[in-house]
Amino acid sequence: MVKQYDLTPSALDRWISQSSQSGSFKTKNNRTSEENELIVSRKELKQLRMENDILKQAALIMI
Repeated sequence: MVKQYDLTPSALDRWISQSSQSGSFKTKNNRTSEENELIVSRKELKQLRMENDILKQAALIMI
């Protein structure tokens, strides 16, 4: 099957592992809680940086 679909053995092993753990091949369904927390934290950091930049620009305009 690996040769037939031009897969690497590690990719096939990963898919089998994901399917047996969560019943899904989707990456988002196979993330650990730490990975999910990191994704949320990165989104929050991006939002806060954007808000900070907006406030800095507003402060410059008000001067």
